[in-house]
Amino acid sequence: MIPHPTGLPFRSGPPRASAPRRAAAYRRAPGDEWHRVAGGGAVLVELRPGDGVTLANPEGGQICEMLAARPGGQADPGLLGVPADAPGDGLRAVLASGASGMARLCAGLARRGIDPAGARTVSLFGAASPAGDTAGFTATGAGWLLVAAPAPLPDFEAQATATPLVLRIARAAPRETGRFALPDPLADPLQDLRIASATARAYRVAKGEFLQILDVDGRQCTDFQCFDARKADRGLFLPLDVTTTRTIQGHGYPMPGLHGKYFDQELTPLVEVVQDTCGRHDAFALACNAKYYDDIGYPGHANCSDNFNAALAPYGIPGRPGWMAANFFFNTAIDAHGVMTADEPWSRPGDYVLMRALTDLVCVSSACPDDTSAANGWHPSDIHVRTYGAAERFCRATAWRPTPDEDPIMTRESAFHDSFAAMTADFADYNGFWLPNSFPQCDVLESYWACREKAVVMDLSALRKFEVTGPDAEGLLNWVLTRNVEKLGQGQVVYSAMCHPHGGMIDDGTLFRLGAQNFRWIGGTDAGGAWMREEAARLGLDVMIRSSTDQMNNLAVQGPASRALVSGVFWTAPHQPRLDELAWFRFCPARLGGPEGAPVVISRTGYTGELGYEIFCHPRDGKAVFDAIWEAGQPHGLRPMGLAALDLVRIEAGLVFAGYDFSDQTDPFEAGIGFTVPLKSKTADFAGRDALLRRKEHPARKFVGLEIEGQSPVAHGDCIRIGRAQVGEICSAMRSPQSGTWIALARLDVACAAEGTAVEVGQLDGHIKRYPARVVPFPHYDPQKTRPRS
Repeated sequence: MIPHPTGLPFRSGPPRASAPRRAAAYRRAPGDEWHRVAGGGAVLVELRPGDGVTLANPEGGQICEMLAARPGGQADPGLLGVPADAPGDGLRAVLASGASGMARLCAGLARRGIDPAGARTVSLFGAASPAGDTAGFTATGAGWLLVAAPAPLPDFEAQATATPLVLRIARAAPRETGRFALPDPLADPLQDLRIASATARAYRVAKGEFLQILDVDGRQCTDFQCFDARKADRGLFLPLDVTTTRTIQGHGYPMPGLHGKYFDQELTPLVEVVQDTCGRHDAFALACNAKYYDDIGYPGHANCSDNFNAALAPYGIPGRPGWMAANFFFNTAIDAHGVMTADEPWSRPGDYVLMRALTDLVCVSSACPDDTSAANGWHPSDIHVRTYGAAERFCRATAWRPTPDEDPIMTRESAFHDSFAAMTADFADYNGFWLPNSFPQCDVLESYWACREKAVVMDLSALRKFEVTGPDAEGLLNWVLTRNVEKLGQGQVVYSAMCHPHGGMIDDGTLFRLGAQNFRWIGGTDAGGAWMREEAARLGLDVMIRSSTDQMNNLAVQGPASRALVSGVFWTAPHQPRLDELAWFRFCPARLGGPEGAPVVISRTGYTGELGYEIFCHPRDGKAVFDAIWEAGQPHGLRPMGLAALDLVRIEAGLVFAGYDFSDQTDPFEAGIGFTVPLKSKTADFAGRDALLRRKEHPARKFVGLEIEGQSPVAHGDCIRIGRAQVGEICSAMRSPQSGTWIALARLDVACAAEGTAVEVGQLDGHIKRYPARVVPFPHYDPQKTRPRS
């Protein structure tokens, strides 16, 4: 450093560029396209001369079949410069499977004159292909490319599964005016409108039609406003009102599901949000306006409100100095001090919001011009609008990304969804699946008591399943899990934690041993699978980790009557244990009704604190499995259970839940599952061992039970205090139907965690409203686990 005359050092050299690490979607070169080919699915893309085509097999072991066709529909593998080497049976099976999107894909093939029947295909990869395997081609001419990821026949014992492929296309001559290519339309569009940066456009949408608002290049806000066209014809210009909407919906902004509608001031519903791939928007601030820019020193700056006025004038809609709007992709929040904050949007290139018009509408959308803040990532860009006909059908969905670098996966329905949908419309988007939350003909308490006294059935298909196979499978799992996998016998299940090197938890879950080097990990998140693949690659282990979530949906049948119910529905082979003899934390293959019935895997496990079973089946058999269980369960008093009732029984039983009771800042001891960390008996090293040894010897917090006086509700995040000092917080809480008192799972400073310690639960600001409470034994219900062991 060169000394400064004032004594301060000079900073030599030019300033360093601000270069945060961003998700992969932002790092793609212009003209790069990524397409996710779901396991058991297919995609069709256009080829142009010179385009680079790369197929990636991210999890390994997934076969790929490709069909290239000329513009007139004639199959020609020469477009890829390779011969056709496969009969194409796998590709045709995918098209005929009835999987999501296949009907539209087949219609698209027919329109282009492409007939896959009898066509030979190009085959890539195989069962032994390692994770990350790739193959590349260069298009020799124009045409179409159909890529399929065929699914094998379901065989849970052989751990057959179908995993995603990734198709990447480097366009030789990008056509898009924006930096990134637009994703394909969701259907045949009625309108295809580009809204250039710093402008706005108005357009009409008829009742029942759909409108899709897309962020072309990512991190770009768009203000949206609409009017009931019939009211506007009468001179009533009542725009979408976000205050009315927040009040009716009880949410910061609508999202797909039960709370998905925007209203005007007369409480008329105008649009319903059907799909959302971003999930972060604003419904508090006005669209930017002249006064905003004047006040921060940018007089005359282009703004969305003036752009709205100009776009709406031809429709006779009076202008306003500042427009209320639904500000899609605008990333705002209200902090603990009541201050409204804003940062760059979460939206990636191609993210969108899809809405359905609930009446005839006059709409207006902007591409926000704000280049004075991070609101548009400092680089304002375009917005695109597409509309679709009322006859189209789109499932309600939000986007789920297993990791920040992956493309979105829309919320899906399990094989049991239709069966539960006949009983309720109350579904929650949980971990990328629509799962039932409650049932109008069987309220939460009725489900609770049925679980404790009779039997319940619930959908737990959102659990993530991974097939872990290969010569080093046991070694990998013994490294990434805290439990001693070497002691796990075939047919056994063990509950374990999975930890980061610093001791914080990644996930908890159950491990099934199917063979000497054949395992199935069932956890709560995709992070567990990603972590196992990363560690296998880092350590150079010969092991495959393949997701099987979409090929293995599961029902839980829980309660004292579950043994008799399940034993009467499923058959096991003579060399397998009978289901009425199946021990706790063991599993076996079985079949529905007899030796020729649908194959399933049944484990004696659960998440309720009761005797119970989990039944895993292929989605194609889901309806038959559900119907058989439901019919056989009626004499046993079987009732449906949703997420709301499940929360009651699991809290009472002391069963922890990710995001509430543990996180990556919590070790297993602080989450009340220290029994999963056998530091003395497990002599092999494992991820996080050193940190967990240190944390166990020097604990800072302890997981405890609480009983709270009175009948006022307490909730996750409420502070726990002794005097003025905060000594912990509520993790999960409920009013116990057993005792009639409020109970909680909590994490306290070890100095205040002794049984019988008097504490207070603070609400509002934590001081002006307090509830007396005391530390009690944990768990609250059946601490010896005599009921699930029975």
